[in-house]
Formats: sequence, C-alpha cells, structure tokens
Amino acid sequence: MSNKAIHIDKLPKLKNPLIIIGFDGWGNALDISRGMVDYMVRKLEAKLFGKLNPDLFYRFDENRPLVDIQNGLLKKIFPPGGFFYVVERSRVGRDIILFKATEPNLRWFHFAETILTICKKTGVKTIVSLGSMYDNVLHTDTVISTLASSEELLFSFLKEKKAITIDYNGPGAIHSTIQSEAKNRGVACISLWCHCPYYLQGTTHFGLLSHLGSLLSSFGGFELDTEELDMAWGELSKQIQGIIDKNPELQGMINDLRKAKIKGSWDSAKRHDKIIHLEDFLEPK
Repeated sequence: MSNKAIHIDKLPKLKNPLIIIGFDGWGNALDISRGMVDYMVRKLEAKLFGKLNPDLFYRFDENRPLVDIQNGLLKKIFPPGGFFYVVERSRVGRDIILFKATEPNLRWFHFAETILTICKKTGVKTIVSLGSMYDNVLHTDTVISTLASSEELLFSFLKEKKAITIDYNGPGAIHSTIQSEAKNRGVACISLWCHCPYYLQGTTHFGLLSHLGSLLSSFGGFELDTEELDMAWGELSKQIQGIIDKNPELQGMINDLRKAKIKGSWDSAKRHDKIIHLEDFLEPK
C-alpha cells in the first residue's frame, strides 16, 4: 500500500493493537520520547512495515539529511522521516504498533491524518504519544504528567498510575495536533510527558525511561523488561552524584530545588545557570 504520504510494503493484520508514538525534536528532552520507542523497537524486536514520505513533512534546510560519504563517494542519504514498526501479541501479550519520527516542520494536520489512517486500517482504538520537557525537578525524581482526549480515559489512567495533571498555556508540540484530530475521529488518545531536570543535559535519563516503560506496559497490558534501563540508571546516577559532590554550586542548586519540592512550590524555584553537561565528565564506552 502506498500513497503520497506513506509507503507500506505489507499492512499487518492485528487484533486491537495499541499504537505508541515518540518524536525527536522540541518535545524530546533527555531523549525520552524517541528513546522509549527506540528501546521498545530493539528490546521487542519490532519489525519495520511502513515509512513516511519525508518530502511532505520536513524542511531539509532545518532538519538536514544525514549523508554517508566514503573515499569521496556518496554511499547513502538518510532524510528525516517517520517509521512504523509492529510487535505481535504472540511475543508480548498484545499487538503493538510503534511509530517514531522527527517532529514535522510542515503540514501537521496532514501528518496527523496519516497516522490516523494507519490506525483505522489496523484497528487501533487508543493512541499513546510520548513527550519530555525540562522542568524544575531533581534527577532522582520520576515525574510524569498526562493529558487525555476524554475525562473518562484520564480518570481511568490516573486512578491506578503514578502520573499528574498540569495546567498549561503556550506553544504546543505535534502531540496536541494528533490528539485533537484523534478526538474528532473518535479515537482515544493519551499523552505522557516526562519532566526532566533542567540542569542535566547530554545523555538519556534511563531512570525516567524505566519508569515510563513500566507505566506503558501496565496501561497497555503487555510485557516489557526494563532491567537493562534500571542497571544503566544505577551506574549513571552514581556518576552524576559524584559530579555534584565535587561542586558546591551544584550542591546549592540541588538543595534549592529540594526545598522548593518540600514546600510544594516547584514553579517558583529559581533556576541557576549551572548545567551538567555529562559528555564533559563521563568517559565514552
């Protein structure tokens, strides 16, 4: 199946699949959004079945294609785009579609319509979109907020899961467009946003990934092993704490955030200029 927006070699036959979508770009702090989908693709051995046409949705002067040049010869070009994967229920207990993409520059409503077309053809009734943002939180916190297309879905999720709701007015990501269009078509949609410490940059927050993975598997009714993420976070968090212990400015910043948390006044916490760029401290493996 193919059209101008998407090419699919063979549409999978699925039973009540769940679609989980993650993006690189504006809403991907500490690589949580795209990183979660990448982890699931690898861990669950998902199979690629569809690709978006990048010409319709991306400005290449803003999201430039990657090129592979060897000995003066162009071997391959990798434009930005979107990719659909499938995990069958025989492996994890439920049919799952995974979609990862660079957040589009153009035609957001067409982009959302393309995703919803796949949902209709495969029988998807629920969309889960993933995002992450920088916030006044500690690196030891696992704060996830959620918004849903209906009060019923929001209540059913919040009743048993460890997530919060927030009030927000400001610029939106592609998630909001997808959720709005899904609601118009009667497709349930819930968006989960991980709150990342603003002072930590340059790595993936494996602790948040693990917590998010547990929420997804519990909500979706499928199996996902997060032990690898827990081990990675255990090692990384020790290195982060070692950096903090050697820097009085960082210690003061952490203490200010901790006090604001105790008082319940996260939003009023003063942001410091000190940022931990982990790539400057941690040895590459």
